[in-house]
Amino acid sequence: MAKDLSWQVPGDSGNTLHIGAWRFEGDGSGPRVHLQAGVHADEIAGMLVLHQLLPRLQACQDRGQLKGSVTVVPQANPFGIGQFRQGRLLGRFHEATGQNFNRAFDHSLAMERPASNLAQWQKSLVQLAADAELVLDLHTDDEALPYLYIHRSFWPEGQVLAAALQVDVVIVWDEGGDGSFEETIIDQGKPRLAATIELRGQADVSDGLAGRDGDGIWAWLCASGVIDEAPVIAQWHGQVVDMGCMETILAPCAGVLVFEKGLGEQAEEGERFARIIRRPGDPASEVVLHAAQTGRMVTRHRERLVSQGSVVAKFTGTRLSEGYSGGVLDP
Repeated sequence: MAKDLSWQVPGDSGNTLHIGAWRFEGDGSGPRVHLQAGVHADEIAGMLVLHQLLPRLQACQDRGQLKGSVTVVPQANPFGIGQFRQGRLLGRFHEATGQNFNRAFDHSLAMERPASNLAQWQKSLVQLAADAELVLDLHTDDEALPYLYIHRSFWPEGQVLAAALQVDVVIVWDEGGDGSFEETIIDQGKPRLAATIELRGQADVSDGLAGRDGDGIWAWLCASGVIDEAPVIAQWHGQVVDMGCMETILAPCAGVLVFEKGLGEQAEEGERFARIIRRPGDPASEVVLHAAQTGRMVTRHRERLVSQGSVVAKFTGTRLSEGYSGGVLDP
């Protein structure tokens, strides 16, 4: 049976919060793996993927086909999952401090005694994954194609993962500096591979999609020597883009957001792809948005009433973006 590694942390109001975690041990001949979802608690798709994978891993262990060890944390963030306000889950930022849940993991790890309950949670999560050789952190974007976010040191070796999951785009990064979970794992340990998988958009939660993604992770585990089973992986035809070549388009004003291009569609440099109606009823209030360079729309804003400065869309590109100043993809 899987070993229960669940633990507790104090909540913001003095309550006790629970994090479920399980480890499946094989015969020791394969690598150690850490799989987690829901660090941003409003990104649900990965939780369902790992929920479906748990019984498959148990059956694999029971059959004696598990060569490595696999640690699974299906719902990693107990703080954010409880932040329901007026019918909406606000799971990206810690309400008590305003901190992005996927930032400053490196700071918490440096503390001998974490100064806050949030830092205590972060330190425990990193320590759980610290000895893993293969680490996957499952996220989603607003509305998006499936894409992989991976450090250059793991590319092109990570193409097996991209092919197994059949992601549309791989974004390769070189520098971070924000202390994300993935970055902290890379800095603190020596993983063979650590990557963030963006499983489409926040509303893309279904048994069908989760089954497809679970099959992809399973095939990658087989290919990585974790499971004693021949992997079934189709050829990959996706696109690789350097982090600095991604174009992030911000809303120049608030208003009703109308997309004229769909996810995955190509836009030529200077071509219009959306417009914002600042004052409905006034035709002169429409502001047209244009592609900064030729590329595909990878993500787009989920809400159709946008505030000034919000990320409207992200496009692939082939040259360094004029707006890129280093660091991560998202604020």
